[in-house]
Amino acid sequence: MDITFDINTPKNLLAFSGGVDSTALFFLLLEHNISFDIAIVDYNQRAQSKDEVIYATQLAHKYKKRCFISTYEDEKFSEKSARDFRYKFFDEIIKKDGYHSLITAHQLNDKLEWFLMQFTKGAGVVELMGLDKVSFKNGYQIHKPLLDISKSSLKEYLEINSIKYFVDDTNFDERYKRNYFRKHFANDLLENFEDGIKNSFKYLQKDIDTLYKDIKKEEFKELSVYRYSGDKNIAIRVIDKELKKRGIIITKQTRDEIVSKKELVVSHKVAVTIKENKIYIAPYLNTTMDKKFKERSRVAKIPKNIRAYLYTVLPNLDILPECLQD
Repeated sequence: MDITFDINTPKNLLAFSGGVDSTALFFLLLEHNISFDIAIVDYNQRAQSKDEVIYATQLAHKYKKRCFISTYEDEKFSEKSARDFRYKFFDEIIKKDGYHSLITAHQLNDKLEWFLMQFTKGAGVVELMGLDKVSFKNGYQIHKPLLDISKSSLKEYLEINSIKYFVDDTNFDERYKRNYFRKHFANDLLENFEDGIKNSFKYLQKDIDTLYKDIKKEEFKELSVYRYSGDKNIAIRVIDKELKKRGIIITKQTRDEIVSKKELVVSHKVAVTIKENKIYIAPYLNTTMDKKFKERSRVAKIPKNIRAYLYTVLPNLDILPECLQD
């Protein structure tokens, strides 16, 4: 299988499920001598999920990998709650055990499904692309090395090599929007036009790279500052992408509000400020600051809604971080 792994971190965690995608990725990582351990979630929605956990532990034992297991026990289940639970679990493992990267098995079908869902909502090129091969979150990298590989190719790889995998019946439940798009659009499109779709994604990525080539990002802790041309269309694209990395998907209404107000708290979690040629993004905190800090912040022209966060990580403000210097 023609695949390139750009994973150069020494300690990696694979999000495993026992399905086609993650099982294929497990064995591809082995073939390419990439070090990793695995983590699996039992969502308690299917009897088969117990067998998938057993399979994960068997693979881990056979190939000398650590296997982390968590069980979703909330009676209310939704795709969002499951995703939040899963990534909270991954975050805890990565933080506690010092992993550098999370590897997920998102593949070409996932990328096309996302594209189609965003396309029907109304989206620009950045929102349409959505999934990146490499992104960053909470101090670690997230790798999605299979984004150019279709699910059918992964399934063929498993069957040629007689590798066991599971099929999750809930993937065919059309109550979930992604499954609807998969059944009625994405699968047929890839079956008939896979090469053209791959090329289109490559061209779109080149367009995005061109769009962002003059943007400079600087960071201090969890504060991100972007220097840009002042084009508000570019600004909102930058903000949208940064918020995605922080686990927040914003609506068109929120985008319009950010551009209009230029200073906003999104989802009660993240403070965003747009200035003439800078964008500031940081965790939103409601912290009491002393008068000296407030005055130094005012003189330094630090946006009001990021001051509380900055106060928690740099209370003296004697020397401004480089990203806050003009």
